Amino acid sequence: MDGFWSLGIFIIPIVAIIGGILSGIVHTVMRARVRELEIRERIVMIERGLVPPPESDPETFDRRMYSMHQIQRGHVAPRHRSAGVVLMAVGFGMMVLLTYAGDVPRQGLGVGGFIVILGLGFFINSLFAPPPPSASSLPPSSSRPSEPPAPPSSGS
Repeated sequence: MDGFWSLGIFIIPIVAIIGGILSGIVHTVMRARVRELEIRERIVMIERGLVPPPESDPETFDRRMYSMHQIQRGHVAPRHRSAGVVLMAVGFGMMVLLTYAGDVPRQGLGVGGFIVILGLGFFINSLFAPPPPSASSLPPSSSRPSEPPAPPSSGS
């Protein structure tokens, strides 16, 4: 009976971890299923000759399309800046490690200094990148969603 209680302590975290993983999987599968049904609905509308709206929320659709355009153009300054800071930190870490732990200060300064200078190059590169687009340059949004077009009339 003593062995059961010692094993029982681990059952609750194991069940919680498995439950969290299963919850994530179910959520992902259900979201994919809903998206698939939305796509099928659009296909049926197109087959019947109706023009489907760009999305259920045109304002969000416009913003997403604009942001995709901005991503394609690319704004890399924050990425270069963070890469530069990380590389400088790694370089300083290598300097300290090789100088004090390895007891070789010349090699520590050489290897670590190289990595620090590489990081400094990334950081300086981020300063010359063009600024990100401002919120005022986003496309104008409509206050109300556009109405779908009337279905074609079948006259006899």
